[in-house]
Order: sequence, then structure tokens, then C-alpha cells
Amino acid sequence: MIRVLGAVLGGLVVVGTSVGVLQSFVIPRGRMRGAALLDRAVDHLYWAVGRSLGSYERRDRILASQPAAYLMLLLAGWLASYLVGFTLLLWPWEPGLGAALGESGSSLFTLGFDARHGGGPTAVDFVAAAAGLTVIALQIAYLPSLYGSYNRRETEVTLLAVRAGEPAWGPELLARTRFGITGTEDDLPAFYASWERWAAEVAETHSSYPVLLRFRSPAANSSWLVGLLAVLDSAALYLAVAPSRASIEARMCLRMGYSCLRALARTIGLHVDDDPHPDGPLVLTYADFLTGYQHLTQVDFAVERSPDEAWPHFRGWRVTYEQAAYLLAYQIDAVPALWSGPRRIPERPMPPIRPSNRTPDRPSG
Repeated sequence: MIRVLGAVLGGLVVVGTSVGVLQSFVIPRGRMRGAALLDRAVDHLYWAVGRSLGSYERRDRILASQPAAYLMLLLAGWLASYLVGFTLLLWPWEPGLGAALGESGSSLFTLGFDARHGGGPTAVDFVAAAAGLTVIALQIAYLPSLYGSYNRRETEVTLLAVRAGEPAWGPELLARTRFGITGTEDDLPAFYASWERWAAEVAETHSSYPVLLRFRSPAANSSWLVGLLAVLDSAALYLAVAPSRASIEARMCLRMGYSCLRALARTIGLHVDDDPHPDGPLVLTYADFLTGYQHLTQVDFAVERSPDEAWPHFRGWRVTYEQAAYLLAYQIDAVPALWSGPRRIPERPMPPIRPSNRTPDRPSG
């Protein structure tokens, strides 16, 4: 009776593991609870290690391996669950658990060194072999999809470094349009249209494959999340200080951007307000906004509103995405850029690096 109950439990383990594999690899938005718990455990482990490191750059190098560790542990967990499940399923036909474990491992990993004659155990061996091959094949096929999405995401983020510096900052993006080197104000509609599409793709891919949230940009001072936040801040600032010149593309980019951030926050279990009030709480202060406003006026960016007039319009836009952006930045420990919120380990915000404009007449820049 104990062996029969064990076989029933083993069948439930096999079915539950198979459902988890399908949710993670096949079913869109299939967020498996076990995978979420594993992600949280790996995150806590890396956070504990990161607290002992001094600078953000050192932490970033360690955190770059977090997605790989999670994926390897996820595969190991599935294989271990299958091993336990098939061991229990084979137990009624074996003299003991040790023998059942040997046959289960032989079939699961397609080694073929152990098998028992009979219809029941043979069928279990076939299913175990198919399960082992399937889960490993799905994991291998999963990686190209992940890296394809990652590469498409990072292409736009790398291009953004020229327009908005590293780490990116919204006011810097608008200020550089005055230099005529990285683009002009006339280029902004097409720029915002491209980031609207970028945000839509990120919302779809990162909701389906949440591990992509933890894939970090190649450069330590760059981040996909900080880049999106900078683009949204620039669009909100543009609409607030120069409403007659700001195009519909800026509004559409904002709309898609905050929809993307809210969707990603909900994917990993973060609570966000889906309909914040324009006068709702804002972490960014008026003094911070004034710094960004002055950053524009210093390069003679044509403003149509005073800081006091522009502030209500800017905060009305920013309240729609600030909460989700700050929660995600805290969760993934994004680069501590200006206007990007607090981090787990307090860091001084990094201003964007502006390269020297060297010319034959002014070689020193």
C-alpha cells in the first residue's frame, strides 16, 4: 500500500513538473510559482553577496551572472523533480528505493544501463526518457529566443547612449538636441516613435520570459530600464516646457512606456497603481525638476513655460510611470542614474557623462 501511494505521489510530481515546464517555455505569460520562488531565492543570495562588495561596478559584474545561475538551477530543479517522480512511479516494481532511483536516472538521462522487464516499468522508462530529452531540448531552444530578444533590446539602449549619455537622463537627451551632433529637435518624433515600438516589444517579451528583466546591459553604466525611464522623462519634460512643439509621438511613447512598466511590474508580483491621480504622490521633488529645467535653459533650449507653469504638467505625466519604474529599478539594482529612485544599497546618483566636443579650432574640447 505504501508503494502504491508513493507511485501516486510520483505521478503527481511528474505531472506538476511537466505543467511547470510548459508554463515557463510554451505558454505565454505562464509564470510558474515554483520558478518565481526560485528567482526570489537566487536574488536574495546575490543581494547578500552584493552587500559585501564596495562599488556599484563590482556588484554589476557579479549580478551579470544572476540570470545564468537562475536558468541552470531551474533546469536542475526540473530534472531533480522528474528523478524523484519517476523513482516513486517505479518503486512498486523494484526491490527498493535505491534500485528504483537507479532505473529512473538511467531512463531520465537516456543512459540505458538499467531496466526492468514488464509492461508497467517499461512504459515508465519510455516516459522518463521522453521527459528528460524534452526538458533539456526546450531549455536549449529557449536560449536563442532569450538572446534574440536581449540583442534587439540592447541595440536601442546602446544607440541611446549617444543621445542621452551614460547613464541616460531625460533632460540630457533634450539638451543634446541643441548641439546638432547627435540629432536635432526635428528628429524627436521619429525617435519617440521607435521607442514606442521598442516598449511594446519589451512588454511582450519580458512578460513572457521574466528572466530577461535581470539580463544586464553590456556596459556597467547602461541599463534598459534607466534608458526607458530617461526617454519617458524627456517626453514628459518636452510636453511640459514646449507644448506647441511636442509631437503626438511623444504622447504615444509615454502611453506605451508606462503601460510597459506596469505590465512588467505586475509580472514579477509588484503592486502598482493602474490609475494614479495627477496630483498623486511623487518621489521626484520640485527641486529635482528645477535642476532638469535649468539644464535645458543653460543650452538655450527654447522653453514656453516657466518652471512653476511646467511643473504640474510634468508631474501629471511622471506619476503614471514613476512608481513602476522605481520598483523595478530597486528590484534589479539598475545603475543609479539621476531621477531613477532608491536602490537596495544606497548609491550616489551618477550624472551622465558628456564627451568633450573636440574640433581643430578647439582640440582641448
